[in-house]
Amino acid sequence: MPLPQGSARARQRTVLLVGIAVLLAALVLAVVLASLLTHGRHEVSPQMLKWKDRGTTKNLQEVILGRCYNYITAQHPELGDKDCLKIWESLKDAFIYKNPCNITPEDYQPLMELASHPVPCNKSLFWSKTGDLAHRYTKSNQNFLTLEDTLLGYMADKVSWCGDPSAPGINYESCPKRSECESNPGSVFWKMASKMFAEAACGVVQVMLNGSVEAGAFRSSSIFGSVEVFNLDPDKVSEVHIWLMQDIGGPQSESCSGHSIQRLISILEERKFKIICEDNYRPVQLLQCVHNPDHTDCRLCTNST
Repeated sequence: MPLPQGSARARQRTVLLVGIAVLLAALVLAVVLASLLTHGRHEVSPQMLKWKDRGTTKNLQEVILGRCYNYITAQHPELGDKDCLKIWESLKDAFIYKNPCNITPEDYQPLMELASHPVPCNKSLFWSKTGDLAHRYTKSNQNFLTLEDTLLGYMADKVSWCGDPSAPGINYESCPKRSECESNPGSVFWKMASKMFAEAACGVVQVMLNGSVEAGAFRSSSIFGSVEVFNLDPDKVSEVHIWLMQDIGGPQSESCSGHSIQRLISILEERKFKIICEDNYRPVQLLQCVHNPDHTDCRLCTNST
């Protein structure tokens, strides 16, 4: 027998209500899942913001490519066969989407091979706590090159980068300092580049140290003290000249006879290097005097009359 008309309508309403309820339940579930996923994504962001150093340099790709092209075309056309696009890709691949505390030397090996180039003998200038002065000196005297005057160092100087496992793979907010984790992108890069720069040095090499640093001019924890000094090749390097520079008018914390310099000399002698140490190497001191021309340390003819 067919159902009464009222019962049929009731059943239709029940089916409709059940359908609506199922649809609403599905919508609620979708909203909850979306909320959980969104919340999960936002949970990553505070982690990305926890680092104490500045984040990845804005427009990093354009900065690296611009510096690379400028270096190989305007400054060193003899390196014109370098592929700047490949160099950028190898740098990006070294850190993008990676935990910024788990970077390895192997990550940077392709970059090192692509960007390396010979450094002429007698031109290598190492430095510690004298960066600004050393770079001013190499800009005024083309006979010397710091790491930052090579292609690798020139591209990366004062630039920062680090990745993150979540999208977009690059952290523009903050990056870890060396004190937070040793194997961060910047520390690993500069250690590898410094090692390669030291290994390439030949002939007479120069080291510019700061004699006004209270803790001592030579520090075993510095890149020079922990990496470069131990990667100089005694078979290629004939002499090491130490230029111990004191700030004009600043404290004279250490001379060539000082404790930390003697420790450095001992390390170099054990590695069979010839060493010359000079307090306030005059050509560099003259550059310091450009900003302090009237200071007593800058009077060129004090004893000439």
